[in-house]
Amino acid sequence: MKKLTLEGLIFTATEICIQNKIMTITLNRPEKKNALNNVMMNEINYALAYAKQEKDIRVVVFAARGDVFCAGADLSRTESKSNVPKLDNADISLSLRYLYKPVICKIQGPVLAGALLIVSNSTHAIAVNDATFSAPEIHRGLWPFMVMAGLFRVMPKRAGLDFIMRGKPINSKKAKDWGLINKSVKKEDLDKKVDTLATELASLAPETMQFGLEAYEKQDSKSFDEALPYLKEQIAKCFEGKDAKEGITAFLEKRKPNWK
Repeated sequence: MKKLTLEGLIFTATEICIQNKIMTITLNRPEKKNALNNVMMNEINYALAYAKQEKDIRVVVFAARGDVFCAGADLSRTESKSNVPKLDNADISLSLRYLYKPVICKIQGPVLAGALLIVSNSTHAIAVNDATFSAPEIHRGLWPFMVMAGLFRVMPKRAGLDFIMRGKPINSKKAKDWGLINKSVKKEDLDKKVDTLATELASLAPETMQFGLEAYEKQDSKSFDEALPYLKEQIAKCFEGKDAKEGITAFLEKRKPNWK
């Protein structure tokens, strides 16, 4: 695959910022409640592919402009233009699942419909106390087919089914209780909580983090009897990695590890 670059690219539906080994992807269509059109979805997929390629990017954060995190798919089919190259057969859920790096959703407002794809397939999600979450497709005569794959990996099935069958919004407390988000915080604390978590995750053994998240994804699709021998193999490979060697050496020398 040709090496991806950000040079010369103009992201029109998102903003991309890379700082301190953290990539922030900011949804930037506030006038459309950050609804996902083809351009935004392509820009997200391209940014995630770039993050996977770049060793120095250790964490990805999703944020959003305006009062709504994301209203789901743009049903108006509003078109916009971007010079970001189109990736063939790219899918946001799969891009997130196969990134094998920590992904944090920084949720400042309502999350609706297809936006649940991003939240449920991220490793972490932190929302403000007054954020709401809903899958209102049933009220449009639709069904959240693509959302289900990620949603039922984080939410209890009975609760998740009721959630999508009735299409009623839930608050941050219930979203946390049901496993959709990790934490609910005051609006004024959101930036600090996300920054602290992202900085912590970026400071940890990067190759082992990637290796471990890949193993997590692969073992999740295996039976118990298949997963055990697979994970045993991964332990042996992990011990041979440079992160493990540096971590063990640092522990014995009573110093902080120097991850590279």
